[in-house]
Amino acid sequence: MSSFRQLFITLAWRNIWRNRRRTLITMGSVVFAVVLAVLLNSVKEGILVKMQENTVTFYTGAIQIHEKGYWDERTLENTFIPGNEMQNTIEHIDGIEGFTSRLETFALAASEDYTKGAMIVGMDPENEHLITQLKNKVAEGNYLEADDRSVLISSGLAEYLKLGVNDTLVLIGQGYHGVSAAGKYAIKGLVRLASPELNKRMVYLPIDLAGELFGAEDRKTALVLKVEDVQDATLIAGKLKKALPDYEVMDWKTLMPELDQVIEGERAENAIFLIILYLLISFGIFGTILMMLMERQYEFGVLVATGMRRLKLSGVIVLENIFISVLGALVGTLLSVPAVLYFYKYPIEVGGKLKEAYENFGFEPIFYFSIEPKIFYSQTIVVLCIALVLSLYPIVKVMRLDPITAMRS
Repeated sequence: MSSFRQLFITLAWRNIWRNRRRTLITMGSVVFAVVLAVLLNSVKEGILVKMQENTVTFYTGAIQIHEKGYWDERTLENTFIPGNEMQNTIEHIDGIEGFTSRLETFALAASEDYTKGAMIVGMDPENEHLITQLKNKVAEGNYLEADDRSVLISSGLAEYLKLGVNDTLVLIGQGYHGVSAAGKYAIKGLVRLASPELNKRMVYLPIDLAGELFGAEDRKTALVLKVEDVQDATLIAGKLKKALPDYEVMDWKTLMPELDQVIEGERAENAIFLIILYLLISFGIFGTILMMLMERQYEFGVLVATGMRRLKLSGVIVLENIFISVLGALVGTLLSVPAVLYFYKYPIEVGGKLKEAYENFGFEPIFYFSIEPKIFYSQTIVVLCIALVLSLYPIVKVMRLDPITAMRS
């Protein structure tokens, strides 16, 4: 039995090289489409993953823990005091790199002549930098220390209030349990945030100072977690929900559903483009099958007339199609690997109006490439499936073949 299989494989392999030009043209079309598909998949996935990572680490973090009901009603009344047990639970879950505590609320920010509503973020300066790289965003002045009695404000808000480093910012608002909250603080630095909306309204101060201002000492609105891989955030959030049933645990997809929708929409758009590419591959392979059937009518007629079983003949033809298709897919994948690795190491920076558009939305104007293994091997699998499906046509033709008619043609 094995000798027969080896014979069929050898026969199919030799048959595809009987007409080298036809085989190479078909392989060339498959190679081109696979290279294009791999590059498209790589850059699309690279951009989306980077967008996801940048947005998640920009402010919200991958996962947040709140008092139940806080996300629906974000007031200081829905705060909590995280105990040692909660911190131990977080530290013992694999995949979590660290976390920071926040006390977030809104207040009126004022200078001598101007006032504006602002978002006040009490935070631990060291841990906040771990999550959002806030220290790197200081445009003027210096970053905060944990015991400082001063603030950082976003450059857009500073521009509106006509304030600069070492000037005084006045904050007026409502604290925990409705107490009055008012204070004057020196501006230690200005931070420039990529998001135009956040850059117009953010004020950062040490969390102990924020607790003192709002009468909410030791209380927190959120614990913001950083994970090793953003793709695992949903899985880790599920573990935290089981471990902390009395708290509200939300991953980035729940915190920012609009971002998740954008990413899924982009992936759907990419899938449509890939389907078009695979259709082109299908037409190329099917054209080869038609030419092969027309050229070899006499050969098939003789083989059937001399006693070769139609099913075995069909098997040889299927093997020929698979050889041509898979060879093209493998060559295309191998050719695309060095290109993807190069662009992975040296991503493409865009310029002009496209660069401005990316920066206005808070994204890096860079096209990143992904080297996920599935981007490469999936193309060979898809092409193999296409070859198998298209092989149904020659099988049907051979099973209906009339030897006499075929030999006369």
